[in-house]
Amino acid sequence: MATTNLQYLQNLFPRPTISPTCLVIGAPRMVFKCGCSSSGSSGQEDVFSLTSSSKYDVDYLGQSTKGDLNVNLEHLEAFGLDGQATLEGPIEQVARMETEEAEGLLRDLGIPAWEGRAYDYCMDNLKNMGFPVEGLAFDPDLVIRGLVIDKEKGNLVKADRFGYVKRAMHGTKMLSTRAVSEMYGRELVDLRKESRWEFLNTLFSVSEAVAYMQMVDRLDEGAIPVDLGPLDCKGLYKAVGKALFRAHVEGQLKSEIMSKPELFVEPDPELPLALLDQKEAGKRLLLITNSDYHYTDKMMRHSFNKFLPNDMGWRDLFDMVIVSARKPEFFQMSHPLYEVVTGEGLMRPCFKAQTGGLYSGGSAQMVENSLNIHGDEILYVGDHIYTDVSQSKVHLRWRTALICRELEEEYNALIHSRGHRATLVELINQKEIVGDLFNQLRLALQRRTKERPAQTLAATNMDDQELTESMQKLLIVMQRLDEKIAPMLDADGELFNKRWGFLSRAGLWDKSHLMRQIEKYADIYTSRVSNFLNYTPFMYFRSQEQTLAHDSYSHHC
Repeated sequence: MATTNLQYLQNLFPRPTISPTCLVIGAPRMVFKCGCSSSGSSGQEDVFSLTSSSKYDVDYLGQSTKGDLNVNLEHLEAFGLDGQATLEGPIEQVARMETEEAEGLLRDLGIPAWEGRAYDYCMDNLKNMGFPVEGLAFDPDLVIRGLVIDKEKGNLVKADRFGYVKRAMHGTKMLSTRAVSEMYGRELVDLRKESRWEFLNTLFSVSEAVAYMQMVDRLDEGAIPVDLGPLDCKGLYKAVGKALFRAHVEGQLKSEIMSKPELFVEPDPELPLALLDQKEAGKRLLLITNSDYHYTDKMMRHSFNKFLPNDMGWRDLFDMVIVSARKPEFFQMSHPLYEVVTGEGLMRPCFKAQTGGLYSGGSAQMVENSLNIHGDEILYVGDHIYTDVSQSKVHLRWRTALICRELEEEYNALIHSRGHRATLVELINQKEIVGDLFNQLRLALQRRTKERPAQTLAATNMDDQELTESMQKLLIVMQRLDEKIAPMLDADGELFNKRWGFLSRAGLWDKSHLMRQIEKYADIYTSRVSNFLNYTPFMYFRSQEQTLAHDSYSHHC
C-alpha cells in the first residue's frame, strides 16, 4: 500500500478514541507517543584573538565560530603547549548499516521501483522537450521527503521546526555550513510563499526533486539549449513539473502499474485484517481516493482480496467507496456526485450517497450527512500531509492519522545510532562544563581590568599569569572538542540518509520542518495502517506530557 494513493475513513466511537500527538511505530507490541554565546574583550590581544582557529570553522552546534575568543597559537610555547592538546578517548566509528537490500536486489535485476519509473517518464518528457538528460539516472538517496525546494536559487534545503535552514544542496552538490549561513542566515522557509518554496511531502515529489536538482546542474553548466528560451531556476522548475505532470495525466505510469502491479506494490497481508477488526467492532469504513475506478479496483484486488477470509472481496470491507474524489477540493467544495453502477465503470448522476455504494466525486460534507457523523467522530487516514491530513483537520475538524512508511527505516537507524549519539552527547556535555569554567575565568579577567572582584573566591585569588594560562588551556580543549564534535554532528543520521540525516530531526535535538507539520496536523501517525493490528479496536491512544524547559526544576524537586 506504500505506493498507492488510498485513504481510509474510520468512524471510531461516539467520542474520539485518540488524543492529539501520539505515535505508533512499526515495532511489534510497541507504541510510542509524541505529542549562544557572547564575546568580550579581555585586553589580552597578544594571547587571545577574535579569529577562528577551528579547521571546521563551526562549534558543536554546527554554527560558525567567527567572533569567538581564540588562542594565538604562536604564543603557546611560553606556556609549554604545542597546540596539539586533545581530549582523551577515541571517537567511536559507527559502521554504516546495510540499507534497502531488497531494493538494491530489485535494481540489480532490472525491476523498476515506483519512484524510479516516475522519474524515467519525467526524463523522457524532458528529452522530448529538448532538455539534455543523457547520462542521468534516478538516485534514490539524493532526496528524502520533508525537504523544501528553493525555486529561486535552485537549492534543496532542510529546515528545522522554526524554518531555519540547517542543510542545503545546490543542484546535486551539498553546501558547506558557512555557505548555508551566508545564504539563509537572515531568512526563514515560509511555505505560505508558494511562488518560491515547494514542500516535498509525497514520494511523487521526491522523483520530481531528483530530476530538478540534476537539471540545475545542467543549467549551471550551460548545457541547456538556447532555443528553449532564457531559463532561470524558477523557470526550470516549471519545466520539470510540467514533464512529470504530463506523465501523470497521460496515464503512462498508471498503465504500467496496472499491467504489472506485483512490480510496484508490495501488499501488506495484515492490512485487510486490521481493517476487518475495526469493521467487526462496529466501525464504519470508507475508502476515498483521487484515483479512478479502474485503477482503484485493480490495486485493491491485488492488495486485499487474497488476504481476506471466507471469499470476502475488498468491497465487502467498506461501507462506502469514493473514487475520483478530487482532494483537497473534496474537503472544501461540493462536486457533482455519480454512482458507479457497472464493473466497467459506467456511472449515473446521484444526489445522495447510501451505505454500501460506490461513487465518484461528491464532497466531505456529503459523507458526513449520508452517515450522520461529523467532526471528531471521524478518523481520516492518509499519506499526504496537505491533501489528506491538514485539509480534513483545518476545514472539518476530523481526527487525522498520517501514514509515513519511512518511519520504519528511521527507527532502525536511530537504534543503530545510539552509541554514536551517546558519545556525541557526552562530548557536548564535556564542552559545556569546560566552557562554563572558561566563561567564569573570562568574567574574572574582565572584572579585574575594572578592579572589581570575581564571582568566585578561587578566581579572585588567581594571579594574572595563572588566570591567563588556565583560560588558554581551557580554550584549546574546547577547540579540540569542536574538531571532534563537528564531524560527528555532520555524520549524525547518515544511517538514514548520508546527505540529509534523519527524516524527523534537524540537528541533534531539534525537530525537522516535516515533523512540525506532522505534529500540527496529525493526531496520530504511524508507518502503516496494519500497526493497529497490534492493538484492539477499542484502544485509546493518549499523548504524553509535553515538557517545557523549566520542567526540569519540578522533576528535580
